[in-house]
Amino acid sequence: MTSATATPTDLLAQVATSTARFDAAIGALTEADLRAPSRLPGWTRGHVVAHMSRNADSLLNLLLWARTGIEIPQYASPAVRDADIETGAPRPLDVQHADFTAAAHRWQAVAATMPAEAWQAVVRNRQGGALTADQIPWMRLRETEIHHVDLGVGYTPADWPAPFVARLLPEAVTDLSAKLVPDATPAFDIQATDTDFIATIGPGRPHHTVLGPSPALLAWLLGRSPGADLTGPLPPLPAWK
Repeated sequence: MTSATATPTDLLAQVATSTARFDAAIGALTEADLRAPSRLPGWTRGHVVAHMSRNADSLLNLLLWARTGIEIPQYASPAVRDADIETGAPRPLDVQHADFTAAAHRWQAVAATMPAEAWQAVVRNRQGGALTADQIPWMRLRETEIHHVDLGVGYTPADWPAPFVARLLPEAVTDLSAKLVPDATPAFDIQATDTDFIATIGPGRPHHTVLGPSPALLAWLLGRSPGADLTGPLPPLPAWK
């Protein structure tokens, strides 16, 4: 079974494991570590942790919407989302850690008791896109795995679980293909050297192929790696999200 075929319940177990890793990473930080730059431009590790706490609450809002039928936006507004991250980032480590743990537990508790029919309820993400609630666990798993790498504490794309990579890699290909401007970046293939995955990014006939391990390809597509561990010409890419 891969993440792509996993049920919400299956994904909740993966989220719990991923969250525990992230929680342990926070617990290993010092105050100085928390205030140091993360791998995301302009963000400290404190920004990443604050974002992860508020993301859990935002996805809890979507679960409650699906469960009750009462519309609860993921975030009150983009401005509120950004302000919560900025005000949360400089808090002391013990406050940040406790906030993350509590927010993650709130989300997990509600997700674990969702009625089966509620998973098929339609909600909207912060960009306004419609989705069924059974996509929400996958949204949280993407956050915990990708932002664990962004913390810059030794967890790398090579540490991503194989089912996670297998699901997100084709999604990233689809997302980037829709954004690619042919005049700026001609179509190209990516081919994994550790699996049988191959795909074309962009419209038209591919001009060349980028080769590498699946996690390395995914990290490059997500903007989490310069692609030094890949072979083939590396064209400029639009932002993933």
